[in-house]
Amino acid sequence: MYFIVYAKDKPGHTEMRASNRPDHVAWLKANTVPVAGPLLADDNETMIGSMLIVEADSRADVEALLPNDPYAKAGLFDSVEVHPWIWALGAPTA
Repeated sequence: MYFIVYAKDKPGHTEMRASNRPDHVAWLKANTVPVAGPLLADDNETMIGSMLIVEADSRADVEALLPNDPYAKAGLFDSVEVHPWIWALGAPTA
């Protein structure tokens, strides 16, 4: 099953995001995160959050995984939402 994770950064934390980004990307690659990318401000440049598609058996599994994200450990996020999601178009084939 897939889940969307929508995480918004605390305002004014661009330096924290930048300094933890290499560890965050390594963490994404090491886990069941087939799609991920930053949310951008209206200037189309400033990173203000993250959107992930996580593959897991349950929401509880996703919620157990997320605290290990280096961004979460650094205290970057102002809010995090997790929603079940059906990959209807463009899904990888089994």
